[in-house]
Amino acid sequence: MDASVPQIAAMQTDDVLLEASQLLGKSLDPAVTIGAILRLIDERLLLRKGRVILPEAVNGVLRVRYADGLSEAEWQRAVYVLGEGVTGRVMTNAEVALIPDVSKEPLYLARITDLTTLPSKLAYIAIPILQDDRSIGVLAVQTDRVINRAFDNDLRVLQILAAMIGQLIRINELVREETHRLLKENDALKEGKREQGTVYGILGDSPVLRKSVAMALRAANSDAAVMLLGESGSGKERFARMIHLASLRRDKPFVCINCAAIPANLLEAELFGHEKGSFTGATTSRPGKLELAADGTLFLDEIGDMSLDLQAKVLRVLQDKIVQRVGGQKEIQVDVRIITATNKNLQEAVNSGEFRMDLYYRINVIRIELPPLRERREDIRLLGSYFLSRENQRHNRNVLIAPGAMAMMENYDWPGNVRQLENVIARVVIMSENGNVSAEDIAMILAEEASISVAPPEAAPQISETPPASTGRPYMRVQGDERRHIEEALHHSRGNKTLAARQLGISPRQLYYRLSKLGIPA
Repeated sequence: MDASVPQIAAMQTDDVLLEASQLLGKSLDPAVTIGAILRLIDERLLLRKGRVILPEAVNGVLRVRYADGLSEAEWQRAVYVLGEGVTGRVMTNAEVALIPDVSKEPLYLARITDLTTLPSKLAYIAIPILQDDRSIGVLAVQTDRVINRAFDNDLRVLQILAAMIGQLIRINELVREETHRLLKENDALKEGKREQGTVYGILGDSPVLRKSVAMALRAANSDAAVMLLGESGSGKERFARMIHLASLRRDKPFVCINCAAIPANLLEAELFGHEKGSFTGATTSRPGKLELAADGTLFLDEIGDMSLDLQAKVLRVLQDKIVQRVGGQKEIQVDVRIITATNKNLQEAVNSGEFRMDLYYRINVIRIELPPLRERREDIRLLGSYFLSRENQRHNRNVLIAPGAMAMMENYDWPGNVRQLENVIARVVIMSENGNVSAEDIAMILAEEASISVAPPEAAPQISETPPASTGRPYMRVQGDERRHIEEALHHSRGNKTLAARQLGISPRQLYYRLSKLGIPA
């Protein structure tokens, strides 16, 4: 061996480490990067047949996983059990082995190189690959040029490279575990997509949900009015959108309006539009939701909160398919399908005079009840996994929910239904400090959620002058002498309709109805 070899090796050490770190920065694929590091060791340090030997997951037998310069036969022969030969002992003891002349070492098994064919001495170096002070593999090299070679630099650089390889293997394991988890989640989502409703964004495989989805998809094939009944947060708008997308109107507009979110005096203009100058602030003409939804679908959410006089105008649209803007004289033909939703009991509202019976029968052609989340607990895990994946992606995080925490969510009643579950998942993703959500974390959040009581809808006040049901529909009965009482109440309340209604012992809706019938300016 040339005497300059040790000096060359020492000079190359820093360059080798720099190049190896650059390789790690280019790719985290072990086959690519470890192979390149082994070639670097061969070319720059003149250490041949580099190989990384790892245990098999099933039986722990040591086999070559990555190598440079090995023939297929050599690759196949290099098999060891723990403690066997020099390689097996390095793996077991997590200690470096340097054999300057393998012909004098009885533990060396020579399963890669035939010693009888070597022209000179063969040196062998085996470095344990460590993780948390535990050996997970072996980095081994050999050289047949050992005259005057000092191995100090070789050992130092090989130990550093073994540490790099160990980190690369660990990163690859973490990526594989995360990929496996995501694939399982994806499989769960694909499993849920077997149900037709999932195509339209409705996740779940529970029988009660499947029944509601099937009814909605059957209803989509007609133009019949659909009424969706369900608690807040149970997905009424999503169901309405599914009916629209599954119908022949799918390419036309889908327009939503929440009747409870808009003040009664503005709701008419929102629905029917208005002409310029029709009221203060109407600086331009504007079409209403009914016009915008022409040839498509209009979803009236919380229709039970609509005033009686506006109900009459909506009824005309359903009967005659005609819209007249606020402040306008022109009648506009519209062909629109109506889907309504409410979490109230409209039958009771009809009986109490707060909802028109004729409109009720118009919108209640097909009635679909949406199950609350507590009645479809088997869907909670699927929904939770979907929301978790979505929020992780949205916030660029990798939060995991412990199995015990997910089981705890399955046992919660979710009074706010799917919307509440969605909000809780979003909260844990955003607020998680270490990326792991434990059962204790979920227990604390659900305890806070449980402290919020969801009150039932307030019972409609009874009107003393309402006649018995047998005399006809109560909302049609307005006594002429009521004008004086109403005007006095408005005077005392300084025009405040809510206070006036309270003084009269009726609801604001009933007051507005009487103002309309009696011609009193609202």
